[in-house]
Amino acid sequence: MSQLSIRLALPDDDEELARLDHAEWSTLHSVQGRPKSPNGPFFDERHLPDDCMVAEADRRILGYIRLGLPTGLEANAHVRQIQGFAVGAEARGRGVGRALIRAITEEARRRGARRLTLRVLGHNAPARGLYESEGFAVEGILPEEFLLAGEYVDDVLMGRSL
Repeated sequence: MSQLSIRLALPDDDEELARLDHAEWSTLHSVQGRPKSPNGPFFDERHLPDDCMVAEADRRILGYIRLGLPTGLEANAHVRQIQGFAVGAEARGRGVGRALIRAITEEARRRGARRLTLRVLGHNAPARGLYESEGFAVEGILPEEFLLAGEYVDDVLMGRSL
């Protein structure tokens, strides 16, 4: 892998991000059904290109992370939430996910956030370990919140101060 760069997504990234999302979909990390089409759309009215950071090398997107507001409430406007995160199989274990988390943390700070939160499935040990190593702590667990592939799975709420 050549030099890794992290940048804000562009509208033209829509199709490549949709393909990545479709290829990496799994009940290990998603409670939603597999994206219907590998051709998109990836962006929507809630998740705009400016809310997404991508990792790329050799002009190929290797992963993404999305930032959003957890609610539309003014009283909660100081919090940002990670609302999507994926790294392609060929790029895992190479620091891509860690680089994306660090970049989105800085972006959340730049946008004036005081806290950054996320939700992760209880059985996703690799993601939980990565989040913990980057300063996130478990702040709550919703036991057996989801039924995925015939198994009940906890919803783990994690957060950190910025």
